[in-house]
Amino acid sequence: MAEITRDVLIIGAGAAGLTAANDLRKAGLSVAVLEARDRVGGRLWTDVIDGAMLEIGGQWVSPDQDALKDAIEELGLETYSRYREGDSVYVGPDGQAHRFTGEMFPVAPETEAEIARITEILDALVAEIDPDKPWEHPNAAEWDSISWDAWLRQQTDDDEAVRNLAFATGSAMLTKPTHAFSLLQSLLMAASAGSYSNLVDADFILDKRVVGGLQQVPLRLAERLGDDVLLNQPVRSLEWSDDGVVATTDELTVRARYAILAHAPILYSRISFVPPLPRRQHQLHQHLSMGFVIKVHAVYDRPFWREQGLSGTAFSPYELSHEAYDNTNHGDERGTLVGFVSDANADGVFELSAEERKERILESLSHYYGPEAKNPVVYYESDWGSEEWTRGAYAASFDLGGLHRYGADLRTAVGPIHFACSDMAGAGYQHVDGAIRMGHLVAADIVDASRDAGAVESIG
Repeated sequence: MAEITRDVLIIGAGAAGLTAANDLRKAGLSVAVLEARDRVGGRLWTDVIDGAMLEIGGQWVSPDQDALKDAIEELGLETYSRYREGDSVYVGPDGQAHRFTGEMFPVAPETEAEIARITEILDALVAEIDPDKPWEHPNAAEWDSISWDAWLRQQTDDDEAVRNLAFATGSAMLTKPTHAFSLLQSLLMAASAGSYSNLVDADFILDKRVVGGLQQVPLRLAERLGDDVLLNQPVRSLEWSDDGVVATTDELTVRARYAILAHAPILYSRISFVPPLPRRQHQLHQHLSMGFVIKVHAVYDRPFWREQGLSGTAFSPYELSHEAYDNTNHGDERGTLVGFVSDANADGVFELSAEERKERILESLSHYYGPEAKNPVVYYESDWGSEEWTRGAYAASFDLGGLHRYGADLRTAVGPIHFACSDMAGAGYQHVDGAIRMGHLVAADIVDASRDAGAVESIG
């Protein structure tokens, strides 16, 4: 078995791990990045399916995501705005498509008033939350013991208002049923974007895309590391002590002073730790789980919805596909729609055959855009739940009560082992921006720990 020695071992070649590796190299430390997949990028993946370029994973850039924007600029990448000219579509409880402009859905005046009133309350609560330390809020334990759905239903008996308020952090972001996570977890999700209003504003949170796909960020970061990125190398065991770590794959042994686990925490159990991780880590990892969402790509010979004066933006808490957008690639004559099927709805459609599932999902899209939506020239479902080295989407979140109980331990190093990924970010939580922030943070921590030996330079 081949053996190499480095200052720092990074497990996972996503945005967090590759950002950390580049920072560490700049500081004079040697690195090796081990990636279980046959590609870099983690939950970023741009691929060509049946002749169409599809962003199978993450893709959007919002104005508050400074770490991601800085990386895009530094890597020489270009962005373009998501198409949003024309009317949006909302399907209400009557099953009818209603066109509208602006941020507020076309609901009854009393429902609109309830949504506005509760949004104001939520923005005030979110303003009190430190996204890096939500568990430190005086009401954290209380807010973590009530589900997001239950709290909303305490505020109003208007079911349509509840459904519209709930899905932003439920189906759309955490991709779990709203009874399965807490008010505190929902407030963290909103605080990570600056406010609850930001989170529900599609024109803000889904602002721009990268020309050629967002996976170019990790691809270009990996290019700079060259042969220090090793693919198809799932780590089977990690021995650790105060002296360092020894990682073993099926064909390689890596010795290092430090290790960074830069992948989703639900995958820590795939590694055999010697000695085992501390009891606290074992506990907290049992209270984290991934959400479940199908990202649906439907490519047409042209963006036909634009001919109808539609932007492509569509929402409904009553539809199988709870939201959809114009996802046409930069400079492409064809039109692409992207829709999302989450949580329990996603469970249900996977009980069907592939053809029945496709039919149901396209039927749902047709409720927004008309019958032409049923006939794409390319159709593809991003199913991260079946992906061996991800097992869900978009990221991990705590069950009821878990965030205030264990959140402070998520980033805590265990001896020479450090942790970094979007699942444990504050600002940019669950987004590429958060992964990059965590990569910078953990690299700086290791540089600080190494500086006493005089082996590193400062990261500028």
